[in-house]
Amino acid sequence: MKSPNMTLRDVPSEDRPRERMMLYGAQALSNAELLAILLRTGTYQESAVHVAQRLLLECGGLRMLTDMSMEQLTEIKGIGEAKALQIQAGIELGRRLARSTMNETVTIRSPQDVAALLMEDLRYLQKEHFVCLFLNTKNHVIGQETLSMGSLNASIVHPREVFRAAIKRSSASIVCAHNHPSGDPTPSPEDVEITKRLVQAGEIVGIDVLDHIVIGDKRYVSLKELGFM
Repeated sequence: MKSPNMTLRDVPSEDRPRERMMLYGAQALSNAELLAILLRTGTYQESAVHVAQRLLLECGGLRMLTDMSMEQLTEIKGIGEAKALQIQAGIELGRRLARSTMNETVTIRSPQDVAALLMEDLRYLQKEHFVCLFLNTKNHVIGQETLSMGSLNASIVHPREVFRAAIKRSSASIVCAHNHPSGDPTPSPEDVEITKRLVQAGEIVGIDVLDHIVIGDKRYVSLKELGFM
């Protein structure tokens, strides 16, 4: 039990990440210390840093933390709904900050533009998410929607769902993208097949499918550049 006369300098440095951040800056803190600042408090038995360290250990690291649901977070001892919401809010702010350098009107000119827009949203996800970007005649992005979430190994989307969403937004063209949770963006035979189906459906309804981008961990592949469309 801590003495009533104990001063801040008597507290181990690992238990006071806010003071360390004030002195040395956020870049000097570990992942657990930064997470502890979001948590604010620990439990009766553990400091906020100890709770944060255990959270990172139990979820498998910072990368896995980004995809944890509210239910998964609150299953961990010391993480209630309020702390889970604080964690998710911090993660979402990080994602938005990563995209904040983009112009308000995003123009798609190349696969690199698509990757720059979607990489931080998709690279950490543990299930495949199929996303469409809806473009106007100037290739400005006028909408973005996740149309399906698949298993660990497959994401299934029907052309009907894609073009219903595209027509709703009066899209001139679309770009499709999905992530590979493995981190390897190499297209699967299923990826190639759905791309061909989407291109064919687009020709019928008069909406061009410009590309299909597969997002990995800091890597991406364009099926158009590979000659599959």
